[in-house]
Amino acid sequence: MLRRTLANVLCLTALAVTVSAVPAAASPSSPLPTTLTLPNGFQPEGIAIGGKPYAYFGSRVDGDIYRVDLRTGAGATFTEGPGTPSLGLKIDDGRLFVAGGSGGDARVIDLRTGAVLRSYQLRPAADGPFINDVIVTGDAAWFTDSRSLTLFKLPFGRHGELPAEAVAVPLTGDIALQTGNNANGISTTPDGRGLIIVQSNTGFLFRVSTSGVTSRIDVGASLLTNGDGLWLRGRSLYVVQNRLNQIAEVRLNRSGTTGTVESVTTDPGFDVPTTIAEYRKRFYLPNARFTTPPTPETTYNAVSVPIP
Repeated sequence: MLRRTLANVLCLTALAVTVSAVPAAASPSSPLPTTLTLPNGFQPEGIAIGGKPYAYFGSRVDGDIYRVDLRTGAGATFTEGPGTPSLGLKIDDGRLFVAGGSGGDARVIDLRTGAVLRSYQLRPAADGPFINDVIVTGDAAWFTDSRSLTLFKLPFGRHGELPAEAVAVPLTGDIALQTGNNANGISTTPDGRGLIIVQSNTGFLFRVSTSGVTSRIDVGASLLTNGDGLWLRGRSLYVVQNRLNQIAEVRLNRSGTTGTVESVTTDPGFDVPTTIAEYRKRFYLPNARFTTPPTPETTYNAVSVPIP
């Protein structure tokens, strides 16, 4: 059963799959499945949901993108990966933006055909990058790298045209590079004038200007340790804390400079959830199962919970 608690001071820490039988589509009033089965050995990380009832998941193993019908739970491989991970995902304007993890890359996929529209090498794989997450704004896509103090920007041209190259934006100001995962999840501020990143190893939230200047967001004594995917809903920023198996809700001011932890959501179905997306007043989260040794037979799923 889902439970929600108020908190003031917290230490928060390959091939296409054939579906042999497709259940009948649910009517608009029918409850949607609350658990979505993913392929054995898939090792999910990212999730994206657009305006249609389909969730897209990325594999840490080979970068495959798997699509699931939220009405029925039926799924199949949407597009095959490059052999390197697919981590954070976002949908915008009929395109799927994919963070490439240790591959050091990003790619943009056509949601109609599954074709790769363009690929970008953000950092050489030999340099040990970890391109972790992505957010799409009105004029650009922004990617985090958990191994460096850098964001990577894909500035859009006229009518949203993709650029020829990415732009590296160094992070300055309050943030300091630490051992482990640094900048992980990324979102926008409620007023849309800046970005927000979570530093997983410290539990700090930072507001980031479009020029890369960071300032730590004042959330009192609260820490968002193990912060992973971020989801902004109005002025509420939801932070997935993967190994803590919980979602923290941070109520922000409009500019994203201060906030208060309003609630913590847990669920028995959580097994190290990583990222988060919304559909029909529910949050959907893939279980990465980081604490379970991965094998080709290891089972994986995604779960949904009501939005607190």
